[in-house]
Amino acid sequence: MARSLAPPPPGGHTESINLRDALEERYLAYALSTITGRALPDARDGLKPVHRRILYGMQILRLDPGTAFKKCAKIVGDVMGSFHPHGDQAIYDALVRLAQDFSSRYPLIDGQGNFGNIDGDGAAAYRYTEARMTEVARLLLDGIDEDAVDFRENYSGDQREPIVLPSAFPNLLANGAQGIAVGMATSIPPHNVAELCDAALYLIAHKNATDAQLLAFVPGPDFPTGGIIVESKESIAETYRTGRGSFRLRARWTKEEGSRGSFAVVVTEIPYTVQKSRLIEKIAELLAEKKLPLVADIRDESAEDVRVVIEPRSRTIDCALMMEQLFRATELESRFPMNMNVLVDGVVPRVISLKEALQQWLDHRRAVLLRRSRFRLGEIEHRLEVVAGMLIVFLNLDEVIRIIREEEEPKDALKVAFTLTDVQANYILDTRLRSLRRLEEMQLRGEFETLTKEKDEIEKLLGDEMKQWKAITAQIRELKKKFSPDAKLGRRRTSFEDAPDLGDIDLAAAMIEREPVTVVVSEKGWVRALKGHVADLTSLQFKGDDALQYAFFTETPEKFLVLASDGRIFTLEAAKLPGGRGQGEPLRLMIDIGEGEEIVAIFPYVAGEKMLVIASDGRGFVAPCDEMVGGTRKGKILLNMDPPAKALRIVPAHGDHVAVIGQNRKLLVFPLEQVPEMTRGKGVKLQKYREGGIVDAKVFHLADGLSWKDSAGRTFTVAKRDLRDWISARADAGRLPPKGFPKNNRFG
Repeated sequence: MARSLAPPPPGGHTESINLRDALEERYLAYALSTITGRALPDARDGLKPVHRRILYGMQILRLDPGTAFKKCAKIVGDVMGSFHPHGDQAIYDALVRLAQDFSSRYPLIDGQGNFGNIDGDGAAAYRYTEARMTEVARLLLDGIDEDAVDFRENYSGDQREPIVLPSAFPNLLANGAQGIAVGMATSIPPHNVAELCDAALYLIAHKNATDAQLLAFVPGPDFPTGGIIVESKESIAETYRTGRGSFRLRARWTKEEGSRGSFAVVVTEIPYTVQKSRLIEKIAELLAEKKLPLVADIRDESAEDVRVVIEPRSRTIDCALMMEQLFRATELESRFPMNMNVLVDGVVPRVISLKEALQQWLDHRRAVLLRRSRFRLGEIEHRLEVVAGMLIVFLNLDEVIRIIREEEEPKDALKVAFTLTDVQANYILDTRLRSLRRLEEMQLRGEFETLTKEKDEIEKLLGDEMKQWKAITAQIRELKKKFSPDAKLGRRRTSFEDAPDLGDIDLAAAMIEREPVTVVVSEKGWVRALKGHVADLTSLQFKGDDALQYAFFTETPEKFLVLASDGRIFTLEAAKLPGGRGQGEPLRLMIDIGEGEEIVAIFPYVAGEKMLVIASDGRGFVAPCDEMVGGTRKGKILLNMDPPAKALRIVPAHGDHVAVIGQNRKLLVFPLEQVPEMTRGKGVKLQKYREGGIVDAKVFHLADGLSWKDSAGRTFTVAKRDLRDWISARADAGRLPPKGFPKNNRFG
């Protein structure tokens, strides 16, 4: 049955409201209620309403540090019944987080029982756990009974609750905060209190200090679970200046050596808010899917401290590269966002900087100091009034006793006889006779003098802003002593390292076990990789009339380069070559060498090395190896030539002079600096010929002389002083080589 519509309001007056306007108004009211009443922390004490109400409820229950624990069910019930009508589980979850030392950098609640763990296990039900406040919570509440802050009525109007706590502890930055409101959110990482105290003291002394100057004292967050921040200083500075950004946080690990060269990586600290059990499960899943080829096994050996052991697949694996892979693939590295969106002065939601956050706390501490001082001044004035009346009694004790015994209205009689106030007369009448002894008078006179002196000091404090900041400075210095870097709770847990240069890390190579191999290429272009560095290749077998042409040592993750006669250069990986048990495979199946083109040279890639590239027409240039590396089968164009010229030679450019010899058996030596460095092109003429072209070239150090090998493998060297007849400028013709130079016109 359909529900009937509500009747119109009495009186016959019906107001028409635009639906859009009504929705906007109500949604805005809901959003503001969520922002100010639930999700965003107050910039002054760093607490959301639920946390503030929990601590105040525990204050009422007198659960100070050192007192007996009380059941969390009692705490949750009192807080829900008196201040926070949002459900018992929400209150208990907030209470539990305040007690977890892996969630709160400086826990506000001392828990007894199962309050969960870093593996993600939840706390026991609140009927099983007990709690009391910590010393940090006591600091947040310090002075709350001395009119330090404003109070308001609770939701039911039968009690009063604080709008903000006095907060003698910089809780906003020390413990941080996370929350999601309507249309906005907050995420503030925890920091080190000793560092915050130093920054606050500097800000008091230098009102115009910048965020960059404060970063000299607060280098960055200090997470309860430790870890390593690998963010650049520039990025951190920008984050604190704007109040928005993020921090890259990595797990802390060490390498533990085992027997026979084996090792294991032990993770001792994991990133903040990462559940250890979920982290290990994720790594185990990646292992099962064979997405972590460098890792053999992972196991959790944690007790009270974190200890996650990661075993590599081979002892030859670089553990740093293995960890880099794990950082990229798992939560061993995470990003913690920073969005310092808080309620400024407890009212306006705004994103603030580091300086503004500290200034909010300092201004609040000054307001609390003034309110507590005025409260104390009122108490002193009341006590001075009472003491002054008591002193009059001692001077006229017999008359006072007579008036009390004989007069029907002794209060009025006392006021008239001794010019007393109502407060003084009432106090005298309430005082016991045994208190009126001679010693009491002496104590009262001393108390009067002491209180008068304290009153003068408070009045001077209230009238002098410099004295106020001096008093706050003393309070902050005392706070720093309690949480000094030497103490267990005050010691910095999160360290800093430079951000890794990701461009230098070849993840594809890191996935390959590093093993020595010997690359062998036959004259007909068949290639294979022999295990180990094999020096003697005389027993190596080839197909038919094929024979050995190139051989060099390298390792499986390394690359090598192939130069074709058309000037193209190709990149291959040693790990992808066929093994040495067979005859290998043709290079043409691995790279797209042009029809009719030949392989000119094969050599290992060495980062940063430079090579002299030469065409058959005698032109050439110096090319860096880093620019030759490519990732396609088609390779890269290195040498441009005019037909019928072909790429002829490529030799290491190790030295300061170049020796070239042509088909006309003319030798020329000239400085290497005369040859330009290029990434691709035709190059310049190295030697002048009437006909024919170049045969060979070599780069050498002139001081060591020019060396070559003859057909018998013997080495000959011509000293620098004997080479003067062949040293000339580039592109000269040269002259016949020295006696003993090989007849094949090659340097060997």
